[in-house]
Amino acid sequence: MSELDTAIQYLPGVGPKRAELLKKELEVSTFGELLRLYPYRYIDKSSITRICDIRSEDAYIQFKATVQTTELKGNGKRLSAIVSDGSGFTEVVFFKGVKWMNEKLKPGSEWIFFGKPQEYNGSFNFVHPDVDSPDKAVSQGSGRLTGVYPSTERLKNSGVTVKWMNKIMAAALNCCLPEIQESLPDYVLAEKGLVDLRTAIRDIHFPANQDALQKATYRLKFEELFLLQLALLKQKYVRSHGSRGILMSKVGDAFNKCYEALPFPLTGAQKRVIKEIREDMKSGHQMNRLLQGDVGSGKTMVAVLSALIAIGNGYQACIMAPTEVLAQQHFRNISKYLKATDVKVALLTGSSKAAERREIHAGLEDGSIGIIVGTHALLEDNVMFYNLGLAIVDEQHRFGVEQRAKLWQKSRVKLAGDEAGDPLPPHVLVMTATPIPRTLAMTLYGDLDVSVIDEMPPGRKPVQTMHATDAKRLGLNNFIRDQIALGRQIFVVYPLIFESEKMDYKNLEQGFEQIVQAFPFPPYKTAIVHGQQSNDEKNFNMSAFAEGRANILVATSVIEVGVDVPNASVMVIESAERFGLSQLHQLRGRVGRGSEKSYCILMTGPKMSKESRHRIELMCQTENGFILAEEDMKMRGPGDIEGTQQSGLPINLQIASLAQDGILLNNARAYADKVLKADPKLENPDNELLAKELRQNKYREYRDYSKIS
Repeated sequence: MSELDTAIQYLPGVGPKRAELLKKELEVSTFGELLRLYPYRYIDKSSITRICDIRSEDAYIQFKATVQTTELKGNGKRLSAIVSDGSGFTEVVFFKGVKWMNEKLKPGSEWIFFGKPQEYNGSFNFVHPDVDSPDKAVSQGSGRLTGVYPSTERLKNSGVTVKWMNKIMAAALNCCLPEIQESLPDYVLAEKGLVDLRTAIRDIHFPANQDALQKATYRLKFEELFLLQLALLKQKYVRSHGSRGILMSKVGDAFNKCYEALPFPLTGAQKRVIKEIREDMKSGHQMNRLLQGDVGSGKTMVAVLSALIAIGNGYQACIMAPTEVLAQQHFRNISKYLKATDVKVALLTGSSKAAERREIHAGLEDGSIGIIVGTHALLEDNVMFYNLGLAIVDEQHRFGVEQRAKLWQKSRVKLAGDEAGDPLPPHVLVMTATPIPRTLAMTLYGDLDVSVIDEMPPGRKPVQTMHATDAKRLGLNNFIRDQIALGRQIFVVYPLIFESEKMDYKNLEQGFEQIVQAFPFPPYKTAIVHGQQSNDEKNFNMSAFAEGRANILVATSVIEVGVDVPNASVMVIESAERFGLSQLHQLRGRVGRGSEKSYCILMTGPKMSKESRHRIELMCQTENGFILAEEDMKMRGPGDIEGTQQSGLPINLQIASLAQDGILLNNARAYADKVLKADPKLENPDNELLAKELRQNKYREYRDYSKIS
């Protein structure tokens, strides 16, 4: 067995307990996986910071100081030492190894301290800094950049420090460096000016200088993005050139009748996207297209016209939505659009009655139902189609890959003259109202064709977004009363359902009571919707609001997607600092759907972090969902693990960052495209290493990121 595959517990200094912890917290089980855990920043331990120059925004710093006093506190459980370098004083604190450290830090002794400054009672202190004698620190670290690795609170509490991680990384590198095999062909290294993999792995962990670090980082980032794009583009190439699809060569009468009867003109973006879809459907290959469109941009209209192309060629279409509310909304809108045609549309959800289900099942099997709108109920085994030609999946991130795969099994369409062959897969159109930054779309949906509706329909009025704190609560309530008096309706959204001891954000339970007190019945009526209600209760309250029987809807972000109430003109988001940019934007999209002026009011506490304030300011400055999505990705925090690049994203890049490395991603994708154009199946001997890399499990998982069946 290769040293790279050796279990991490056998690395000197690790052992079974820490091995289990490394596996659980960082998904590191072997020597090889450890070497692919890269530092997320570096400290130059050759530099010394003066105490008077320490700033709160500093990360880890190193300073040389003399111990002035030491004191045991909390019944001897905590050691506090005051140290000085002549420019100022600071405190170093220890909760572990207190007795040993107390004997070491004698007043008058000089040490090199290395740690992270924290503000406490108006001054700085350092909790559990590394402590070295000046002579030892110089001999070990002078002139070398020291890597800081991803960590968690559990790891820190178990003694997994920066120093310890560097120690075991050096041990792993010493064992394994000779075994590291190159993963990229010689011609790629030469054409892209990349260092070899052994050099890159060595220098990413222990760079001799900034130049070595830069070359190692570039090599590893390029490799990661290049292999990812190669995997995605190879699938796309095979699909577009090898997969047979249902040929839909004409548009048909239903499409033309619907188009001519539209009460409004399509936008240029809608027309462009329909043309792209039309080209796919008549190509003879299966369509797999992602349709991005901001809230209110007219995706449903594009879906309807695409479905009618399928109908015009003698096939059926299904539109699958993640919630009953959204499915019902689609059904109402589509039924309205189809009045000028004789196409039969039906709705199938979990609430559909047994007799109704039997009738729908029969209509789907004999082909009399042309378009079916539904929820997960469409995936049930007893739902079969006569000839499903187009599957449209709305808000695709809400459906699992296995669920969507079931749609394929429902097609019975055969290629003419090939009755014994497998059924042809339906064309697939996946839609999302969550704007996705281009770099992220290229990665998560790299093997799909992407269409973007980047234009709003005429008459859609901008939503005025404002920020307010509790000090303006009375003014807000008066404003809401004025809007209700004008016949408008109000959303009030909270981040939590029930009160939490750890979080003082406004919660829905308490907020509902306050709203009812401020707006008593009669004359006001307030409905409430949240995720812990039954479907019947949720649908009843949502319907009361949608049909105008309730003036105010108090809800959690369960209403983020799919509620269309044109009469709602005000969205109040409580504890808005609690929400991410994309979520705030989605919630804001619930208003502004009618002809009246609409407002989004972001309520926050008086104190906010710098990041929260920036999010609120951005919301007030722009309604462009794509700009907000780019900013959201850049601002996304590290989550539970310090240093992870892609927190919150359904992909685990080890060193590249989709927020930071957009130019490199474009470069890697273009180069992957060039390689595949010359050798589509990677069969040439020169590409043997690339074919081998793509066969490994870590690249197989990327197939799921297309979010399609």
